[in-house]
Amino acid sequence: MDPSDIARIVKRYAEAVGLDPSEYSGHSLRAGFVTSAAIHRARLDKIMEVTRHTSPRTVLRYIRQANAFEDHAGAAFL
Repeated sequence: MDPSDIARIVKRYAEAVGLDPSEYSGHSLRAGFVTSAAIHRARLDKIMEVTRHTSPRTVLRYIRQANAFEDHAGAAFL
C-alpha cells in the first residue's frame, strides 16, 4: 500500500460521513491516535514507540491539545 492510498481512503470516508475531505489526511490518523492515547493516559515513550516520533516536543503538542479543558476555570460551563 502506498502512503497516498491512506490519504485517499481517509478522505473518502470523511466525505462519506459528511465531513469536508480537504480537512483530513493520513496524518489525521496519527494525530488522532496521539490525542486519544494521551486522553487515556498512555506514557509518552509508549506513544512514541507506536508513532515513531523522534521528538517528544512534537508529541507534547498533541497532548496539550487533548488536555486543553482539563482543570479549566470554565469547565462547569464548557
